[in-house]
Amino acid sequence: METGKTWGMGPSGARELVVSLDAPLPGRTNPTEKALAYTALVGDPKVGDSLLLNCSALARGLGTGGYALVAAPGAENLPLDPEPGPGHLVKARYTPLQAMVMGADEQESPFHQLLAEADDLDAMPVVVADLHSAVPAIIAGARYAAALAGAPEPSVAYVMTDGGALPVAFSQTAARLRDAGWIDSVITVGQAFGGDHEAVTAHTGLLTAKLVTKADLTIVAQGPGNLGTGTRWGFSGVAAGEAVNAAAALRGSPVASLRMSGADARDRHVGVSHHSLTAYGRVAMTRCDVPVPVPMPSVEGLTGWGRELTVKMRSQVRELSIKHRLVDVPVGPELVDALADAPVRLSTMGRGLDADPSAFVAAAAAGVHAMNML
Repeated sequence: METGKTWGMGPSGARELVVSLDAPLPGRTNPTEKALAYTALVGDPKVGDSLLLNCSALARGLGTGGYALVAAPGAENLPLDPEPGPGHLVKARYTPLQAMVMGADEQESPFHQLLAEADDLDAMPVVVADLHSAVPAIIAGARYAAALAGAPEPSVAYVMTDGGALPVAFSQTAARLRDAGWIDSVITVGQAFGGDHEAVTAHTGLLTAKLVTKADLTIVAQGPGNLGTGTRWGFSGVAAGEAVNAAAALRGSPVASLRMSGADARDRHVGVSHHSLTAYGRVAMTRCDVPVPVPMPSVEGLTGWGRELTVKMRSQVRELSIKHRLVDVPVGPELVDALADAPVRLSTMGRGLDADPSAFVAAAAAGVHAMNML
């Protein structure tokens, strides 16, 4: 076994490993694979350790990142028992690797009294996205709009829901955005864990973002990974509509980031994805703003875009206008340049900015609009 890079936040980190399996996975000849250890749960493996690995998703070619996951360490490298202390929120509950954390909203928290009766976000913009890959693009758009207006860069909180990865340590994107100062705080909610703050629900996560971290704007999206079945309702991103409802219930200003693509091989995701049309059109029960990118000809001429994609997108979003407010956001090459300058590699379903620019431009448009609301 070889050990490699680490990333994460505080004690909730991840260690990348290269491991030698007892036998190659089905259909492979090389017994060497990449693996990931969540050090707070299974310790920090050393070269020569024997490990118990979960290779189920890797063997099927599923998941984000292509890792085997360390399920248990060797007996010689067991993690230390946690120190006695406050905190009784259990995340990934009743699984062998459940994590006990301190929730910002729980009784033992120093923020409990602040959050006990809180129920108002005071119109804070809350950008909701289906995919984790939209997060850096949304921030790039917000920072671009701030620079254009000569305003300070916004303080951004990221509320990570549990539709994808549960440990935020899986996300190299979140860690690098934190290191670059693009994200000021990560709040993990539901069964997700490992953020700067923990919360029980998306509602208390949003209130933590507003009252504890003092965020100017908040992004809500699931962690890396997205579960879909090719059916209208069977996808984890349906929770984006519920996040819109949560933001509105707390008197925030929900902004729905469109999931778009001009390069997806699946027709249901070309133009505006059916995920966005279902989550915002059917699940979201309250009015929100839906930023719609309006590309200049130079942007429309990019590989993976084209006039026909714009026409299709405009036609698709009409159904959302029945319930929501469509907001046109002009998009020029300067916004694309701002996306290219992001401190992390933009990637969605394996496609980068050059291959599928509309995916990231649509998310950036949501960030532009959210910044203009401040």
